[in-house]
Amino acid sequence: MTSLQTYLPTAGRILLAVIFILAGFNKIPAIEGNVGYMEAYGVPGILIWPTIIVEIVGGLMLAFGFKARWAAAALAAFTLLSALIFHTDFADANQMTAFMKNLAITGGMLYVIAFGAGALSVDERRG
Repeated sequence: MTSLQTYLPTAGRILLAVIFILAGFNKIPAIEGNVGYMEAYGVPGILIWPTIIVEIVGGLMLAFGFKARWAAAALAAFTLLSALIFHTDFADANQMTAFMKNLAITGGMLYVIAFGAGALSVDERRG
């Protein structure tokens, strides 16, 4: 195994995870605004807490490479669903960018599902 194959999956996992961890924590102080945003798109506001949990816990699991394939699957589904619910106004360039970003993140998660967490992960150590 080359050093790139050892270290790049870890870097990739962490970079993918950071967006979810930060998004989850950033929702907490602005719960009301986030609930209003969700409800404006027909999503029940009560789902804010499961959303926060999926983002933070899933993000941390992915970052550490613990049950990474399961975390990536959950985050891929979450991200694709978010794109389809919140970012389909393609006449708005920002929404199109957000939609494409979500597709790219989903693609990264598919790689983790297919190839695992990599050498530097909890999953590999337990192996």
